[in-house]
Amino acid sequence: MRPLAVAALSLAIAACAAPPLRGTGDLGLVVERASGRVMLIETSGRSSLGRIEGLGDLSHASAVFSRDGRYAYVFGRDGGLTKVDLLRARIEHRVIQAGNSIGGAISQDGRVVAVANYTPGGVRLFDARTLEPLSEVPTGSKVVGIADAPGNRFVFSLFEAGEIWIVDASDPRQPQVRKITGVGKQPYDGFVTPNGRHYIAGLFGEDGLALVDLWAPEAGARRILGGYGRGEEPLPVYKMPHLRGWAVAGRYIFLPAIGRHEVLVLDSVNWTEAGRIAVHGQPVFAVAQPGARRVWVNFAFPNNGVVQVIDVPALKVVHELRPGRAVLHMEFTPRGEQAWVSSRDDGAVVVYDGASFAELARLAAESPSGIFLTSRAAMTGF
Repeated sequence: MRPLAVAALSLAIAACAAPPLRGTGDLGLVVERASGRVMLIETSGRSSLGRIEGLGDLSHASAVFSRDGRYAYVFGRDGGLTKVDLLRARIEHRVIQAGNSIGGAISQDGRVVAVANYTPGGVRLFDARTLEPLSEVPTGSKVVGIADAPGNRFVFSLFEAGEIWIVDASDPRQPQVRKITGVGKQPYDGFVTPNGRHYIAGLFGEDGLALVDLWAPEAGARRILGGYGRGEEPLPVYKMPHLRGWAVAGRYIFLPAIGRHEVLVLDSVNWTEAGRIAVHGQPVFAVAQPGARRVWVNFAFPNNGVVQVIDVPALKVVHELRPGRAVLHMEFTPRGEQAWVSSRDDGAVVVYDGASFAELARLAAESPSGIFLTSRAAMTGF
């Protein structure tokens, strides 16, 4: 065989062996919490592309994405930080950086990954390309509600200390810290609004929330929705609600009330209560559908087999879905035409049509929890 023919044949064989070219815009991960693995999904065909093993304890796992959407950074409860290559469906790097971590964030420029820790507390910064450790911000307290903010900053709350810290990671080897004290008792989670301007922390130890204007952090924290449960007998809390910028729909922010069968509606123009919506149980997530017309809500045990849909203009529940037992998470595709819902106890991820609520697909998964799509790579606070 002639040399040119051999070369052509070699190229053809190599092309057949290589994975097909594709983008990452419709990819995502589903956490299979009991198995230490993630399921790689694609939303165009609503299918599973495979699984990636060896991610450790994923009992409370979350993920963020690189700017190009190729890599996911998965934060495990065992202190593991794992960089996953979505196109090759494999682990790129993995480090155990603490004893117990609760989440993380990626900087505005995509260069730095921050990990929030329960044990020993504090935040650690890593190079997003290599996972080389860059620096540590000790806090002496459990860190919760970490989110990225403009200016390569990270914002988070300290559960025991009742503080909100802002870390400027422009120089990640020498981060600059601003501490806001006296924000309230036991901030349990927090989020940055999609425009990047405000950080809101929920308070477990008292009724109300703490608001920080990131354009003027020197002004400290402002109390909002103070006393929303005043005069009523507190209910036992079966699961701590979660807060994120996905609860923002137009001028309104929809917030799960702690231990109550209500969703609180906050007006983000004047920061006052705009209403309350009675719901099926204790809400965990309130997720605004892209387009801001509807908000989907799931619930804590024992009422956790239901998802209710709130109409934003009417501020009332207009539809109810029953995806399966123990609904843990919901995620919308970027334009809102699909809603992906995990049902842990039925071992399924259910895909719904965002307009008609029709079930489009049901994927088998082992104890699925968090669903994370690469569209988060382009969103502030995710």
